Amino acid sequence: MRQPLRRLPVHRCEVLVLGSGVSGLAAALGASAEGAHVMVLSKGALDDTNTARAQGGIAAAVGPEDAPSLHAADTLRLGYGLSDPLRVSGVTDGGPDAIHWLMELGMEFDRGPEGQLDLGKEGGHRIARILHSGGTATGRVLQRTLLAAVRSRPQVDLFPHAHAVELLRDAEGEVAGVLALLGSGPGSPREPVVFEARAVVLATGGGGQLFRETTNPRSATADGLALALRAGAELRDLEFVQFHPTTLYLAGAARFLISEVTRGAGGVLRDRSGTAFMAEVHPDADLAPRDVVSRAIFRRMVETGATHVWLDLREVSDAGRRFPELARICAAFGIDLATQPIPVRPAAHYFVGGVATDSAGRTRLPGLWAVGECASTGFHGANRMGSNSLLEGLVEGRTVGRRAAHALRPRIRRFLPPSDLGSRLDAPYGAELELADMTYSLKSLMWRQVGIERDAEGLADAVERLDAWAGYLASLGPFTPEGVEVVDMVQVAQVLARSAWFRTESRGAHFRRDFPEPDPAWRAHTRVLPGEDGIDFDAEPVTSADAPVAVGAQRR
Repeated sequence: MRQPLRRLPVHRCEVLVLGSGVSGLAAALGASAEGAHVMVLSKGALDDTNTARAQGGIAAAVGPEDAPSLHAADTLRLGYGLSDPLRVSGVTDGGPDAIHWLMELGMEFDRGPEGQLDLGKEGGHRIARILHSGGTATGRVLQRTLLAAVRSRPQVDLFPHAHAVELLRDAEGEVAGVLALLGSGPGSPREPVVFEARAVVLATGGGGQLFRETTNPRSATADGLALALRAGAELRDLEFVQFHPTTLYLAGAARFLISEVTRGAGGVLRDRSGTAFMAEVHPDADLAPRDVVSRAIFRRMVETGATHVWLDLREVSDAGRRFPELARICAAFGIDLATQPIPVRPAAHYFVGGVATDSAGRTRLPGLWAVGECASTGFHGANRMGSNSLLEGLVEGRTVGRRAAHALRPRIRRFLPPSDLGSRLDAPYGAELELADMTYSLKSLMWRQVGIERDAEGLADAVERLDAWAGYLASLGPFTPEGVEVVDMVQVAQVLARSAWFRTESRGAHFRRDFPEPDPAWRAHTRVLPGEDGIDFDAEPVTSADAPVAVGAQRR
């Protein structure tokens, strides 16, 4: 017997934020500053986020020779024609104020010998504008700072170990809450609970766990995108998945991200023979854009039959002192930065596409907002410039939180029925469905056929397999956090693979071996929309003045 939603425990608030990384916490602070009662849900521990693992820094035009307009120009250049200039200017203009706000909250940034901000340079940035805290510990310090600020707000309630399963809509069709599985701690039983709200903000991050090699934490399973997809929101530009060029590659070691700041300090990429190969690939050599460096490493690995390349920091003075966390991790595996290079290879790192929003952060579903990595705002375009994501989370998060608080209005509290996934509250476990095997198969398939380089044959085969898996998962997937995660991952992988197949060109973070050059007719966003008989895919030109896109809509 299915348990009706009306019999479940209910928590009520005005603004409900899903996610406790930089975007979610900034949104909670923005909404609470406007007097709203806010609840923040985190699938795991509150600090188990991509933000806390960020090894890079925060990009902002705070240097004496810098300006937001210069930062905007670099960002637009790396967007490969798909960035929205107004969104780019809005975020880069807000950078200095965001840094000042963090300092007011107590965050300290690294400084030079005379007390000036110690600004670094990363790929794509033509000016040193990257702020760090504790060297490569910026993300951890930022997470701690924002969590402390949120905990000081009495009108914000925090719910760790709350796994959002389904968006709920009221009798007027507006998003008005979520069905979640709530536990008391790691490994504790999860019980279904309803969270009601007058506004819901998706800040759930990305989905690096769809790929075998990733820098993302175990929790990054594209949940927010799946929630939005099932509810009927528009997803956009999902084919643009950024692969970070340099992650530690050792048997038994977690895929530890090695920040571009190491190459900004003089680190050099070398192949198995010791040859520095990036100068022959791009004028900026080792500081070329991330998509260029990732593909160059991937191809050099294929050409030389190697499983990795080397990151050489032996000519970087005081590398151990400058990068203490990296030195500590490497030392644990017997590598001395001063005398030995580090084995590295690319890994899935950042979802550039996501839930489509308007200029205010609203999705096409009334009552639903999106911000950060799970959103597609037009800021990043077809690729993401290093250290721009934390800035976007800070600037856009606060803004979306404030706007969501201002948009509150009374709601009719009669929920529309959720989808089949959310209604199987008492469903038994599936027919011996092995979730671990399904997850491994998915990650391997995505890495092999929807990874750094793609082609029509591999994508078509991936789509066929994913469609089959989604078919039986819909009826056999258990209503547990693990079962819901697998369903989320497969559903998002379906539309990601189809989006990559649909875009018949190479642009930014999307590379097709069979269409290796950008096509001006594809200066457009790919859109995933609900259709009468499934899901439709089409392309929307960036501006009405552009040439018509020479592709048609496709249906799943």
